[in-house]
Amino acid sequence: MGAPLARAGACLTHNRVRGMLAENLMLATAMVVLTSLIHLMGLTALIWMMRSTKATDQARVSVLRSSAIILMVVLGIFAAHTVEVWLYALLYFELELFSTFEACLYFSTSVFTTVGFGDLVVGPRWRLLTAIESANGFLLLGWSTAFLISLTGRMRALEHSWLEGSEGQD
Repeated sequence: MGAPLARAGACLTHNRVRGMLAENLMLATAMVVLTSLIHLMGLTALIWMMRSTKATDQARVSVLRSSAIILMVVLGIFAAHTVEVWLYALLYFELELFSTFEACLYFSTSVFTTVGFGDLVVGPRWRLLTAIESANGFLLLGWSTAFLISLTGRMRALEHSWLEGSEGQD
């Protein structure tokens, strides 16, 4: 009689773990899709703003305008990351991972940036979700870095053509 009860208990535990895994993966997938869409929309908006303000033409005028454009893009990227981190913090607060929203926001920021101080940790129930936030943050930060490097390279190319053009006109 004891062996069947032990097997039944093991099956219940196994099913509970499988359910937790599925719940983690579903929430994590939804958050990755949502934050990736937010990121894409943010970068698209920055490209649209640069095109509509003719940023490349302005960059040819002076280094200060070029620097202002890069600063605008950096602040826009930072705003996108802020929204993404806050969404995870709101989810964590809703799931009651921590007792205060500030703790959820601090934890999310630490995980998203892959710093992971370790002073706040979650139990086994949601650790897969938080690990996937870390991978998501790593990819989104890398995407932002590539975008910014590409823009900076383009601005530098414009600066060089502007400098070369001014030398040729003298």
